[in-house]
Amino acid sequence: MAFGKKGVVRLPAFAKINLCLHVLGRRPDGYHELRTIFQAISLRDTLELSITPGSSFSFALQSNDPAMLAPDNLVERAVTAIASEIGFQGSVSAYLDKKIPVARGLGGGSSDAAAALIGMLRLTKKKIPLERLLEIASSLGADVPFFLFGGRALAVNRGDEIYPLEDLPKRTVLLVSPQDIGVSTKEAYQWLSTELTNRAEPPKIWKFCALCWSRQGVGVSNDFEGPVFGRHPRLKEIRDGLLERGAVDAALAGSGSAVFGVFRNPAQARRAARAFPEDSVFVVETLSREKYGRALGWQVTG
Repeated sequence: MAFGKKGVVRLPAFAKINLCLHVLGRRPDGYHELRTIFQAISLRDTLELSITPGSSFSFALQSNDPAMLAPDNLVERAVTAIASEIGFQGSVSAYLDKKIPVARGLGGGSSDAAAALIGMLRLTKKKIPLERLLEIASSLGADVPFFLFGGRALAVNRGDEIYPLEDLPKRTVLLVSPQDIGVSTKEAYQWLSTELTNRAEPPKIWKFCALCWSRQGVGVSNDFEGPVFGRHPRLKEIRDGLLERGAVDAALAGSGSAVFGVFRNPAQARRAARAFPEDSVFVVETLSREKYGRALGWQVTG
């Protein structure tokens, strides 16, 4: 969709997977303390923004997915927050072409929000300090700061404190998203909290692997798999099926319910995808930070 106006930008909003995701326990502020490795992948939504300067602020959103138009959606929140920060007055029109499945642990909503922040800064040619931009992103959601960077990154605290890591060689990823199973982040944490309470001792931070997929690493891992697989056994069957069909590694994506497998090449991944005819499947690739930034027309600077 094109708005036919001056001041239009069209941005990809890429998905992510968690290569390692460890939940260390509940924090005093009610959130959970995380150690995770985010990896951007090529599956994406597309966000188109158009601005027209005026005397007052207004926002309008359209989407191919009506569920994205709910009040207080992340795109609107992001546009409103950055417009207030930079003092933008005028109308903002947005169209969101939704491709990333919702409630699958792939970060689609957070990525849309980050794309909205970047799009507004590009359109208005405004700059704000990186520290402040990260504060705004974090206020929208714990995953949003990562999507300002892309590539591969370590995240700590709530998952909103980001440390970019060296990119590894491109990998082929097969995502399997069951159409009849959705797991909200809230549900996943409630289920995991029960397990954390019942553990004899908390997980040790030294078990965390910041070198996933390197020769020193120990492969992917995700603390949500126990409680989520316990309630949705088919997700474990999908993970095991990916491993049986040649995946080097396989795990739950984020808090679920998508499952990903890492394959040696796209042909092998496409062959494995045939085993899941009832599910949505996506053969994608990992994105380096440089490629991610080029696609967004954006470079994070301090």
